[in-house]
Amino acid sequence: MGTPLSKSERTKQFIVERTAAVFNEKGYAGTTITDLTNATGLTKGAIYGNFENKDEVALAAFDYNFNKVTDYIKVRILGTDNAIERLLVYPQVYRDFLVIPLLKTGCPILNTATEADDTHPKLRVAVLNALAYWKTAVENQVKRGIERGEIIPDTNPSEFAVILMSLIEGAIMQAKVTGRPTELRQAMRFLEQLIHAVKV
Repeated sequence: MGTPLSKSERTKQFIVERTAAVFNEKGYAGTTITDLTNATGLTKGAIYGNFENKDEVALAAFDYNFNKVTDYIKVRILGTDNAIERLLVYPQVYRDFLVIPLLKTGCPILNTATEADDTHPKLRVAVLNALAYWKTAVENQVKRGIERGEIIPDTNPSEFAVILMSLIEGAIMQAKVTGRPTELRQAMRFLEQLIHAVKV
């Protein structure tokens, strides 16, 4: 068991958990202090007594949102040993993006990237780190599959990861804008075909 959280740490965690969905849905600029107080039931003083400013809350909320999605996918990936089946977790999960509760407010990477690329340097760095983490995770699955004789040896792990991520993020963007799963499911079917195409 880990060390119990202090009262201050518990309050910070509470604030992050309650505001994470708000930031993901409304964005950094669109989220007001009133939104934060409404989401937490705390006063402005209580929030800023635990965080230096809105930037700190937003960064912690992004990390929380990204980690929730990552953990959700990781559990499913670790549920199978085969590299192809592990990669197929991505289209399986994202096909139902619009109806999965924790993804209801959107993909934290896509939502934050579109807002922070030019206007919020610290959030931009957080998104860059998240993208790098995701890309490395996919690359490692491909490399593992090659080593185990489950994926075609000349498959380029970096290229494969970029294409997988681009298909997912582009399809999510269309699904969020249209409010329908049609294009998302088409893209995920294509991604499944792509994954099966590198199977030995």
